[in-house]
Amino acid sequence: MDPRVRKHAETLVDHSTNVGPDDEVLVRGHPAAEDLVVAVAELCGDRGANISVRLTSSRASRAYRRAIDVDDISRSEVSLASVREADVSIGIRAATNTFETSDVPPEKSTELAAANKEIQDLMMEKRWVGTQYPAPANAQDAEMSTDAYESFVWNAVNKDWEAVRRHQQQMVEILDPASEVRIVSGDTTDVRMSVDGNPTQNDYAEHNLPGGEVFTAPIPDSVEGEVLFDKPLMAQGREVRDVRLRFEDGEVVDHAAAKNEDVLTAVLNTDAGASRLGELGIGMNRDIDRFTYNMLFDEKMGDTVHMALGRAYDDTVGDGNEGNDSAMHMDMIVDMSEDSYIEVDGEVVQRDGTFVFEDGFEA
Repeated sequence: MDPRVRKHAETLVDHSTNVGPDDEVLVRGHPAAEDLVVAVAELCGDRGANISVRLTSSRASRAYRRAIDVDDISRSEVSLASVREADVSIGIRAATNTFETSDVPPEKSTELAAANKEIQDLMMEKRWVGTQYPAPANAQDAEMSTDAYESFVWNAVNKDWEAVRRHQQQMVEILDPASEVRIVSGDTTDVRMSVDGNPTQNDYAEHNLPGGEVFTAPIPDSVEGEVLFDKPLMAQGREVRDVRLRFEDGEVVDHAAAKNEDVLTAVLNTDAGASRLGELGIGMNRDIDRFTYNMLFDEKMGDTVHMALGRAYDDTVGDGNEGNDSAMHMDMIVDMSEDSYIEVDGEVVQRDGTFVFEDGFEA
């Protein structure tokens, strides 16, 4: 087995989820990621845990979603029961066709998300982590050879996460006590939001592997302005490009996309919280140095900011503050490498991708 796979598994089991004796562990992974699934299973055995392994199928998911009538969609009691009994959940992504669900009506996907919201909420209470295995289909999306993509993934994943934590903590200490954040990029993005009283989290691969961001939640009704998300995203098996959103009193009042706008519309209509922001994140993982059509990596990319429509994570909502509640959580990215800045309480703390605590920063 490639030693990089073993190190990847050790990070998942020991750093991200701290698997121990008698833990009940759910391991879900695509067949293309079998090497990593096997390595995780072996390590769980070494640590005396109990495991349930499920190999997932995007083809089966597509077949089910296309076959079921919208009126028949309801919560999966089997899935709810398995999550309820689990102590740890480890999800391993991979693909043989990243567009497999592209012909599923977006309304069905959003309805399924809404029906199973309780399962997602319960999962957030567990020790959980999601990661990516470098499968050929994902390499194709990134326009890379399989060998090059493997190196890219494992350089981003197999890091000194304690050193990452220390570096990112400098941004946490700026953002955590802040009241207002402003994001400006060129003449297409100028948006303000309050984060007053909401904690800032330091993502150093506890729930997402790779990690490499700091993030918090806006006060739901505080977001004002316009944003052009100039990096594409994959949503419901479709590429959505050049998403434009205009916010008033925290709510999206106008939206557009250059490609697959119907997917964006379906997401916004999922529930009341889907048209408000639940997350503001700042990418800080400089080993992710290129866009790959994989949000797990792309949102951590240095010189970017991302914002998510929908659910706010509980640990980013301060005591007494309102958290945005939704079945949806869809991240979208703004390139901050040129003609851009982040302002915190009136002070510029990043310009053109360089932070105030880094060499080369110019106020």
